[in-house]
Amino acid sequence: MHEKTYDQLKETIYHDTLDNGLRVYLLPKREMTKTFGVFTTDYGSIDQSFTPINQDEAITVPDGIAHFLEHKLFEKEDRDVFQDFTKRGASANAFTSFTKTAYLFSSTTDIEENVTTLLNFVQDPYFSDESVEKEKGIIAQEIRMYDDQADWRSFFGTIQSMYHKHPVQIDIAGSVDSIQDITKDDLYTCYNTFYHPKNMVLCIAGNFDPEQMMVLIKANQQAKTFPDLKEIERSFPEEPATVAEQKHVIEMPVSISKCMVGIKENMTTVNESFMRDDLLADMLLDHFYSNSGEFYRDLYEQDLIDDSFSFESSREKNFAFSIIGGNTSEPDQLMNVLKQQLLQWNDYQLTAEDFERMKKKKTGELLRSMNSLENIANQFTHYLTLGFDYFDLIPTIENLTLEEANQFLQNWTNDTNIAVCQIVPSKG
Repeated sequence: MHEKTYDQLKETIYHDTLDNGLRVYLLPKREMTKTFGVFTTDYGSIDQSFTPINQDEAITVPDGIAHFLEHKLFEKEDRDVFQDFTKRGASANAFTSFTKTAYLFSSTTDIEENVTTLLNFVQDPYFSDESVEKEKGIIAQEIRMYDDQADWRSFFGTIQSMYHKHPVQIDIAGSVDSIQDITKDDLYTCYNTFYHPKNMVLCIAGNFDPEQMMVLIKANQQAKTFPDLKEIERSFPEEPATVAEQKHVIEMPVSISKCMVGIKENMTTVNESFMRDDLLADMLLDHFYSNSGEFYRDLYEQDLIDDSFSFESSREKNFAFSIIGGNTSEPDQLMNVLKQQLLQWNDYQLTAEDFERMKKKKTGELLRSMNSLENIANQFTHYLTLGFDYFDLIPTIENLTLEEANQFLQNWTNDTNIAVCQIVPSKG
């Protein structure tokens, strides 16, 4: 077991790569009463086309299968795994994103037992034809529920406006039609390929002894056998740099319109500037569109936005985008003003004073977020799967320069990489 200490943060993390390829990271925090564990596979909704383990030809699976698989892993032949956690006073959950599927628990007692349960249920799949058909009805209801939510529709509508072919434009849960094509064999194919320990990370943070925990995890994994896994071959369609549709309008039974503006970046791979660009995107959006931001004040004074206004940036292995917007009584006017603001960035010059303030604010936010075990474990895993160290974020911020920030800002937007999605009240 290896040990790495971050003197600036006063944190020590213990880690090892097991014989089967599983990467384990342990962050003991004895001052905490709680422990949080997350078992993550580098497999999300965009991983639709790949070469299965021990096969030579690539396949494409139905939309939504990663999310479907997440649901099914909790159901065993004789029980629901949630009950195993609940009877020990633990809270369990899972989520599927564009690029990852994660299984997690939080507890103040019986930590080793809960870690064992987490490892065992994820590594012991059980799918039957009957249970798969039953799950289709449950997930179809979930999909319909999200289809009725204006926030969700505007989020995915904006992504669909930005992307021509990339599977990030497909709803994580798939569609009611696409999940009907999922079979038990499809689930086993995806599971056997992507749920290999070599493609997974276990991260535990909280009140436990790292030496004892590592012994437990190693013994658990040594008792199981897994086939050899070469690097997983995934394929994605070639995506143009331009947006697919500059404006997309969706009618829904809402009382007020929404207008979301997306910025699409032409990103095809992770490079050494990834972490810096990730930070700069967040910092710049916050500078302009937080409640004290220059552009936010302009929108608010024109009565174009309300408290629902928000912004976010997402940067992953082969796509990156940002989305800005919210409720508005004037969707076209908000669209035009936002686009004008974004195109101003081409000639905008941040001052040294502005940039130092941005760096201090981002550092403070990160330090506060590191008080959360859930945030630490999830973010550490997120950056690890991209090849970076979460605890390097603060020194990375410190090393950012004003010149970098202005260059990033001036190259961020143009006439062809901005897309708009509006939700408007249904006619009549």
